[in-house]
Amino acid sequence: MSCWDTIADYGLRSVGIGARLLPKEDFTLCQQVTLIGSGMIWNVYFGILALLSGFFLATALAMGKASRSPLLRKPAEWLIFLFRGSPLFIQFFFAYFLFLSLKQVFPVFAPFTAAWLGALVVLFLNTAAYSGEIFYGALLSIPKGDIEAADAYGMSGWSRFRRIVFPTMMRLAWPAYTNEAIFLFHATTLVFFSGFPAWRQKGDALYYASYFADKTFNPFVPYPILAGYFILLTLIVVGLFGLINRRLNRHLPQAKRQRLRLRMNLIR
Repeated sequence: MSCWDTIADYGLRSVGIGARLLPKEDFTLCQQVTLIGSGMIWNVYFGILALLSGFFLATALAMGKASRSPLLRKPAEWLIFLFRGSPLFIQFFFAYFLFLSLKQVFPVFAPFTAAWLGALVVLFLNTAAYSGEIFYGALLSIPKGDIEAADAYGMSGWSRFRRIVFPTMMRLAWPAYTNEAIFLFHATTLVFFSGFPAWRQKGDALYYASYFADKTFNPFVPYPILAGYFILLTLIVVGLFGLINRRLNRHLPQAKRQRLRLRMNLIR
């Protein structure tokens, strides 16, 4: 079998297109690169959807935590504390068994026991909690002079938030939020190792890398391939977020623009 035939058979296997069975012997480098790359489809799916949906909840959590009303502040504080204070692996584990228990009583929860939806909900809440804390810190760092200037121009409520508060909060939070986006994509590798089953062996990139490592007894081929895919994905995320960062800081002098810096997230 040529490498092109391997790509045709296994390139989209992780989403149910192509060969149904995994290779059992004579594992080639092309098979490993193709199948691990196929699994990256799920990592990108989880990362993009969780990031997009979590952004809006994170903004709401930041505003709620900064609110003077306990009815808004306390729920935001506890949700942020809960998902930042517990390991993501444990969140996947408990979420799966929670959805499994709810499924027995309410069949409508059946889709949540599948990774494509249940794990996505966990990642959505987790990144919203981390991002909400980042946005909250940026919200507190908004210069008072900006708010006073908005008040002097007669801005209040939604107009002040849309024109002054939100853009400034994003500009201040964006470097740290970029790091959160990167580590969110890295965290997607935990999905199929924490409770959510891989139906018909349709797992993510780490699932296939582990499969080849177990079959060949040589982890020094599949895992570097996996690392290469994630390095490439990280470069893409940094590039895209860097363009947005330049857009947010376009009105500032070059010397005062914040640069994106990668920092290790040791807690998650």
